[in-house]
Amino acid sequence: MNPKPRPHHALYIRILRAMTPEQRLAKAFELGELGRELLRAGVRQRYPDYPEAALRAMELERIARCHNRNY
Repeated sequence: MNPKPRPHHALYIRILRAMTPEQRLAKAFELGELGRELLRAGVRQRYPDYPEAALRAMELERIARCHNRNY
């Protein structure tokens, strides 16, 4: 199986290497928050009639599943 082409990968690596450690850490937090926002939006779109507490519990359960892949 051939890997998916990544035409901008070298540019991405150059940009990361040009960043300070603080900038890379800030970017990691930014990307993590973006992922959580996308998760929240997807859950809310899929279950628009669920109460807020149920949606939050579902979000937390899905995040926990991503972090604990050993089960």
